[in-house]
Amino acid sequence: MTEKHFISVFRSSKSSETYVYVRRGQVWTELPETLRTVFGKPVHAMDLIMTTERKLARLTGQQVLEAIADKGFFLQMPDKLDGHLVEFGQKLRAQSE
Repeated sequence: MTEKHFISVFRSSKSSETYVYVRRGQVWTELPETLRTVFGKPVHAMDLIMTTERKLARLTGQQVLEAIADKGFFLQMPDKLDGHLVEFGQKLRAQSE
């Protein structure tokens, strides 16, 4: 049987088409400060039951769950990034190395 995970999705109050996926009940202040600063106020978008087999519009459940297990969150940004988001993505990658 496939393991199910309860995930909450929040949209950014600062950047359109930018979402963060976290375990349901995740405390926002426990996420990296860089993420919180650039992301802005999180606006609850939805809750999902996620499995590794689940397919989403731009990604898979496996990608989301692996990132959450590794970093505590999965950040989904628009395909076309503005300079602000590119810099933000670079900072997050540097922190996780």
